[in-house]
Amino acid sequence: MVSLLLLAGLVVAVFVGFNIGGSNTGVAFGPAVGSGAVGKLGAGVLMAGFALLGGWTVGRRVVTTLGSNLVEGDPFTLGASIGVLFFIGFALFLSNVFGVPASTSMTAVGAIAGLGLATGRLNTGLLLEIVGWWLVAPVVGFWVSALVGRYLYEDLAASLALKGSEGPTFVLDRAGALPRPALGEGTTRREATGTVVVVGIGCYMAFSAGASNVANAVAPLVGSGQLSMNAGILLAGGAIGLGALTIARRTLETMGNDLTQLPLAAAIVVAVVSATLVTFLSAIGVPASFVVIATMSIVGLGWGRATRATGTTSSLPTDPAASPAEIGAPVGAGDAPGAVGAPGPGGAAEVEAAADLYRPGTTARIVLLQNLVPGLATLAAYGLFSVVPL
Repeated sequence: MVSLLLLAGLVVAVFVGFNIGGSNTGVAFGPAVGSGAVGKLGAGVLMAGFALLGGWTVGRRVVTTLGSNLVEGDPFTLGASIGVLFFIGFALFLSNVFGVPASTSMTAVGAIAGLGLATGRLNTGLLLEIVGWWLVAPVVGFWVSALVGRYLYEDLAASLALKGSEGPTFVLDRAGALPRPALGEGTTRREATGTVVVVGIGCYMAFSAGASNVANAVAPLVGSGQLSMNAGILLAGGAIGLGALTIARRTLETMGNDLTQLPLAAAIVVAVVSATLVTFLSAIGVPASFVVIATMSIVGLGWGRATRATGTTSSLPTDPAASPAEIGAPVGAGDAPGAVGAPGPGGAAEVEAAADLYRPGTTARIVLLQNLVPGLATLAAYGLFSVVPL
């Protein structure tokens, strides 16, 4: 019976990791695939490798937090581990059904907290610390992205305007004794640099995803002693890689998630800000929600662009023959942003583009559902573990 339960636990853990790989690959490498910088197979291979690297290095602290520290004592029986993993997998299912990227990290914490409440072993201090970081990190992501959107976005977008040349970006030059990489025919240095940057950021996001999400798949089994830390990380990393190489192809093809629907420059800003915050939190052992931080980063970037688009000069031209372009000149260094007057740089087109990133109604719905699913997982786990002594 125990061996069958362990097999069931391993299957559920692989299912969770498989879905994590499928959903996170589109987020990490969607911009790179969409811009033609890397193919779907290459994205899957890179996702598998860097997610495993993130889990193997930084992710250990998160596994320890969820598997040993959040609930005191030794509450993770094999049955309890399977129950917790079931709620995490169910959250992924709800995420797909409603089209909202639910946070597996928040759901994992919620399910484990429900177990701790039911058994009276919840580490309340650690839970409050985790929740505190959950409140602070999205705010930081919002304001950093808002500043980028307000002051740096247009220059960044211009520098990342990749114009793909015909043929491969890089080729192997076999003229010498040893083959060496070289630029493809017609490829400019700017195009090559942009390609490397986009792929590199995808790898960074894959590393961040592995660091924060490996624990969601195997922490209960590691905490119960059924798996060692190394075996658990390898199992989760392998499952994430399997998802990246199979079902992730659909998300990469349709680009159907919050990040990859953005323009390339916006996706990169959101990726860097979110991945940096998630990696930092994972390094200190805090399970981080990439989707919540990314959502607030998207909102901050759109809000920053919108404020720039509506910013104006403090004084209008006195020449009645002045052109609309002169009236809408950029705000000077000493001018107050947001002054009433003519539209700022980009005019109505930029306002409309910024509005695509900042939709308060849609944002509120997404944030509500992202927090509702972990709350439901907490209540469901508490009810289950209160009634059934797993």
